[in-house]
Amino acid sequence: MAAHQPADQPEVSAWRPSVPGVVEVFHARFTEYAYPMHVHDAWTLLIVDDGAVRYDLDRHEHGTPRDTVTLLPPHVPHNGSPATPHGFRKRVLYLDGSRLSHDLIGPAVDEPDLRDPELRSRVGRLHRALAMPGEELAAESVLVLVGERLRDHLRHRDPEPPRAEPALARLLRELLDEHLTDGLTLTDAAALLHAHPAHLVRAFSAAYGIAPHRYLTSRRIGRARRLLLDGLAPGEVAAATGFYDQAHLNRHFKKLVGVTPGRYRNSG
Repeated sequence: MAAHQPADQPEVSAWRPSVPGVVEVFHARFTEYAYPMHVHDAWTLLIVDDGAVRYDLDRHEHGTPRDTVTLLPPHVPHNGSPATPHGFRKRVLYLDGSRLSHDLIGPAVDEPDLRDPELRSRVGRLHRALAMPGEELAAESVLVLVGERLRDHLRHRDPEPPRAEPALARLLRELLDEHLTDGLTLTDAAALLHAHPAHLVRAFSAAYGIAPHRYLTSRRIGRARRLLLDGLAPGEVAAATGFYDQAHLNRHFKKLVGVTPGRYRNSG
């Protein structure tokens, strides 16, 4: 007799990235499972990619359709269950208090579901960066903008337009150039330059038309091209230019140059 298979076959993936402020990344698909009332000690940032979730927060019923971003505050009980017959697929980030302060818990309880396409797009980009080793600076850059936009929502204020601050942007560029191989976290750069990380990203992007992590990657690819033409193997080049591994180099090299490092090296 065949063994009985449960109707709900959850798909779960969880990990702890090396990005300041992110406690855990959690991806899951559930068809029947329902969360009982529980609490987290971190902020829960949730997007639903398929289906929908219904949940109770502070004794009020809410829902998470696909076009929203849901922010559940720490220490506030909530539950969760599928709101569609085929269940739901979600991506979740658990964020510590360095990204969102406790004074925002009340506003988040009042308005946990945010309809903001730009915010949702950024959260999706953040998940993609967190899933790729070597993209920590990219993830951190997106995370500070996500945090800033969440705070704007909860405080009901309009986002500030980026200000051109060439002096601050130049200092960040010099720091990135100094750490071309070993890399630099946005948090460390902000501490060295006495500026908020989100302010750094906006100032750099306004001054140069490119985000700091894209600038660093472009510089690394430029150095990689020269080393490949000098005859180094792609694996050696990846290590010498600050990429996580050869696959990391391949992905960015092909995106910026149009061919793989190996083909570029042999083209001459």
